Amino acid sequence: MSGSDKPELIINGKRLDGRGMDELRDIRIEAKVIKNAIGSAYIEWGNNKILAGVYGPKEALPKHVSDPERAIIKCRYAMSPFSSLEEHGRTGPNRRSTEISKVTKETFENVMLLEQFPGSEIDLFIDVLQADGGTRAAGITAAAVALASSGIPMSDIPYAVSVGKVGSELVLDMNKIEDNYSDADLPLSISPRTGDILLLQMDGNMTKEEIKRAIEMAKKAGQKISDIQKAALKLSYERTLEKYKI
Repeated sequence: MSGSDKPELIINGKRLDGRGMDELRDIRIEAKVIKNAIGSAYIEWGNNKILAGVYGPKEALPKHVSDPERAIIKCRYAMSPFSSLEEHGRTGPNRRSTEISKVTKETFENVMLLEQFPGSEIDLFIDVLQADGGTRAAGITAAAVALASSGIPMSDIPYAVSVGKVGSELVLDMNKIEDNYSDADLPLSISPRTGDILLLQMDGNMTKEEIKRAIEMAKKAGQKISDIQKAALKLSYERTLEKYKI
């Protein structure tokens, strides 16, 4: 597609949805939403709607994949066939879903205390019900809440967010149209306690200075995302106490 065919994404200093360059879309998270999962979460991030469920620890099968010193994580990220009109919204595994499953698994391997469950497996499912850009980041953010609600020990509750480049502007948390026509996309997952970057990928080109600024934008936004994650967990805990009259 030629440059002249691209829609204008920034008009009079505002993005098409009215946000400034460093504004997040609205985020809502609810923990413990799947009865039969040991941990779960539902997130609405802009127009994204995503469920995450955790099962285990349980015996790792087949046995040859098990690790006698630590648990293994099996992660499946999938987009429901009705979630998007694009190719990756069709049913069944594809290269994109396989890649996101892999990087999500690797993100959580850095914060989960897997050595406490040798020889076992922990299953993590992320299902995108409705997609509007940034499902990778939203899925990781929801999965972190699901894992925290499961009681499986972690050193931190990571969050994820993307920063894109539109022309000469860096923009936080791109929606689908911005993602489609941006010049670069940089999804990150970060451990808020340490500031460690657990995931960093890039599509397109940014300068070193732009990458540095993008990471700063992501970490600043992460303070708000972490607060929303913690609030969801706190509310779930309070509901449990009320239910059992503790």
